Amino acid sequence: MTQETKMSPMNAETRTALGEVMATFEAFKSANDQRLAEIEARHGADTLLEDQVRRIDKGLAEQKSALDRLVMEAARPPRQVSTAGNAGLTRYLQRGDASGLAEAKSLEAGSPGDGGYVVPVETENRIDALIAEASPMRRLAQVRTVEGGLYRKPVSRGGAAAGWVGESEARPETATPVMDVIDLPSAELYAMPAATQTLLEDASLDVEQWLAEEVRGVFAAQESQAFLHGDGVNKPRGLLHYGRAAEGSQSFGQIGYVATGVAGGFAASDPADVLIDLIYAPQTRYRARGSFLMNRQTLSAVRRFKDADGQYLWQPGLSADGTSRLLGYPVVEAEDMPDIGNDAVALAFGDFQAAYLILDRQGVAVLRDPYTAKPYVLFYTTKRVGGGVQDFEAVKLLKFGVS
Repeated sequence: MTQETKMSPMNAETRTALGEVMATFEAFKSANDQRLAEIEARHGADTLLEDQVRRIDKGLAEQKSALDRLVMEAARPPRQVSTAGNAGLTRYLQRGDASGLAEAKSLEAGSPGDGGYVVPVETENRIDALIAEASPMRRLAQVRTVEGGLYRKPVSRGGAAAGWVGESEARPETATPVMDVIDLPSAELYAMPAATQTLLEDASLDVEQWLAEEVRGVFAAQESQAFLHGDGVNKPRGLLHYGRAAEGSQSFGQIGYVATGVAGGFAASDPADVLIDLIYAPQTRYRARGSFLMNRQTLSAVRRFKDADGQYLWQPGLSADGTSRLLGYPVVEAEDMPDIGNDAVALAFGDFQAAYLILDRQGVAVLRDPYTAKPYVLFYTTKRVGGGVQDFEAVKLLKFGVS
């Protein structure tokens, strides 16, 4: 991922959290080393020791999540002073005065005539920034803002040829590439936060920030699930919804996978070898920006792997961005990734920015409803989002199966 993030110096709270992560990781390594030694000596580990390793691993995961939140908060840009447009949104949210907002006009037949009001660009950016913090795929994938409801992208299926010629030699005609078109429609995503009129009139309440934070969790949860598992019907098409085939045998429109060789698990001997195979499945140009994507349960399993020299392959982030690494590549957690199971595709690796495209249709609309749920005021907030794979060679999957 080539996204540039300017990190502020690590504050005391973040340094403390990082220190706790490192201390817990050392305790985890010590307990796990003891467990492995017992397995080798007795062909089985003590139950109490197994429980200890699990408890430490769980604590390590929680501490790492807390550290990630602190890093995100430190990187979040400071709030801007409200502009006239933002003041218009405040009046609308508090009192229903829409004079300072633009009406959202739907271009789709059959849609209700009243589409709400478009929030100012500053508020839309604030909402998008908060969603990006909570959405793993938004941090990894390419995100593009579009104005239309359907994005069509031409892609090459290969077949183009080239050649070398001298300065005065004829240029024979070369083969032309086989082209295809990927259609990525936008679908409507909505949330409906509620507040009392008393809360809205509270002078200490930043109503824009309140709205952004209220819709963040709902939007991020729905997006995260759709970007991985969505079927493309009234939602984005998810990365794992596309067809897949064993690496080297896939056709256009399919994603290649590497099998662990074991149903529902890693190989008992040298389990990390398949991770190296997965890393080298994409072409070199994709590996340069490669990242691992998995959920917490899968990360707990790979955290125990060592190399031939006894060094742990997973390392907690020591830099200001707090990113942990596996075999030298960044690790991103996504709870919507499947758990390890028979034939489950629980781990992915590649250049997700090249592989997956997220489309945001410009404009977030809000419709204020003070009538439906008295004494609460409802805010029907909508945005249009699309997504799908744009380069099937940029990412590879790990299948926990025999073949």
